[in-house]
Formats: sequence, C-alpha cells, structure tokens
Amino acid sequence: MENGKYIKNITLGAVLEMAELVTYQEGRVESRTLVQTDQFSVTLFAFDKGEGIGTHSAPGDALVYVLDGNVAITIGEDEAVNLKSGQTIVMPADIPHSLVATEKFKMLLIVVKG
Repeated sequence: MENGKYIKNITLGAVLEMAELVTYQEGRVESRTLVQTDQFSVTLFAFDKGEGIGTHSAPGDALVYVLDGNVAITIGEDEAVNLKSGQTIVMPADIPHSLVATEKFKMLLIVVKG
C-alpha cells in the first residue's frame, strides 16, 4: 500500500469503501491505523459480537463514528448508550469510557489531543 505524508495503510488516490478497509475476525478486535501523530490519530476498528474495550481514559477527545453494526458505549458515570450504523458520539478527554459490541460492529475512531 502506498503511504502519504500523513495518511498510511491505504492506497492514496483510490476510491475506497471505509467499512471494507477492516474485516471482522471471530472472537477478536481488528484495527488499521490511518493517521498517528502526537496530536491526532485516525483508526478503523472491527469488533466481533461481545468484544470490547474496558474502562479507560484518553488524553484527547475521541470521536466514534459507527460504520456498521451496533455498540454500547459508557462515558463516565452515565448509563451506556447504544449506537448503530451512521451514528456518532464524542468521548471527552480524560473521562473514563468503555465499549462493547452488542453485535459485530465497525467504527472509525478519531482522537484529537491539545
């Protein structure tokens, strides 16, 4: 795959289906990093049903865009919210959050740090 100055792991100049750039694997979480700098990251994820990321916090605001499937996301002390394909939510910097795939799901994660 060709890499650009900032974007990697995809073919530049080609029309691509975002959700097809990462595949489901039974019992696993798969990821593909597209951008990684000190202030900004863009990563695609595919989660098998029941897989997730335990409670943690991040030093930047994290925008989740659901490309496929459904996920339950908990932010801080709030109850979990369920998101489906086409929906988005921002998990604020330094606030604990977690997620679990209520069915297979794919997301685009954008993290922006100050």
